[in-house]
Amino acid sequence: MRVMGVDPGLTRCGIALVESGSGRTVTALDVDVVRTPASMELPDRLSAIYAAAQHWMDTHAPDVVAVERVFAQRQVSTAMGTAQAAGVIALAAAHRDVPVRFHTPSEVKAAVTGSGRADKAQVTMMVTRILGMQQAPKPA
Repeated sequence: MRVMGVDPGLTRCGIALVESGSGRTVTALDVDVVRTPASMELPDRLSAIYAAAQHWMDTHAPDVVAVERVFAQRQVSTAMGTAQAAGVIALAAAHRDVPVRFHTPSEVKAAVTGSGRADKAQVTMMVTRILGMQQAPKPA
């Protein structure tokens, strides 16, 4: 099964593709960060994220898209931008009949580390280990 995982954001939108193998093996196939400058108009930023999502889905044909759900953020503008980015990812998937699943940050942390309260360093270390990567992904 191919899963396209997305950590949505307007400034940095992380996208990765993993594939499950025999047993519990998981292989990273591709990873990228879509960056849009804050000086860019919002519709243009969302369009750039949407275009990247379309390209990824057309290139990699994921079976499902997993998106980190906005759960709680201190700044409303940051939460809104994150939700808008997640929305255009979901739209690109819907146009291709690819199912989308939303997961809270604590669900993602628990699945990767065993603890929903893991910090970013712990998550990065476990992702690096699970995927058999030589070095940690940058940015985390």
